[in-house]
Amino acid sequence: MKNSKIVPIRDQIADQIRSDIISGDLAPNAKLNEQQLADRFGVSRGPVRDVLLQLTKEGLLVSKNNCGVSVNSVLDSDLQSLMIDIRRKIETYAVKTLIGKLDEADFAAMEEILAELDDAFKEQDFTRVTRTDIDFHHYLIQRAGGRELSNLWYPIVLRMRMNYKRIGSAKACVDEHKDILAALKTKDSRAAIAALKANIK
Repeated sequence: MKNSKIVPIRDQIADQIRSDIISGDLAPNAKLNEQQLADRFGVSRGPVRDVLLQLTKEGLLVSKNNCGVSVNSVLDSDLQSLMIDIRRKIETYAVKTLIGKLDEADFAAMEEILAELDDAFKEQDFTRVTRTDIDFHHYLIQRAGGRELSNLWYPIVLRMRMNYKRIGSAKACVDEHKDILAALKTKDSRAAIAALKANIK
């Protein structure tokens, strides 16, 4: 049974706006209005302002003097390739760090994430697919380097996801993640890195 933890309202708002951006409901360069968002979420403008600042730091939004806040633009192909390369290097570092250090509780946690990923595909909830996919990789990043490594990795992943078109079949996506997990279980660093690189495209 899953834990039903209370999520602070600011985190709920941030998660929803992230999902709107990643799903395309909020298009690149779309302007955001603090008051409209406050009305939408039933809060004052203060929490909304905090969330917009947070998402600007994450790279999903941009803030310009006299222009307000808007959704960031989509990366061009060269920058997207650079982001992929940087992300692969960070996650390769994480895998190398974690080989032989993960325990059964870690594997159970990752298997639970993969079960949720499979469910999201079955429900064709692709915003949830994206979020759960990120959760799987974030688990490894967090275990390998804590907040410091997460803060380096997270904005890169979110910017990449703004023009993420690679989702194919549910089986292929889930299997790619299962390959990473299987290699980690057998402490096969080379196989884990190969599976990781096959997944990050």
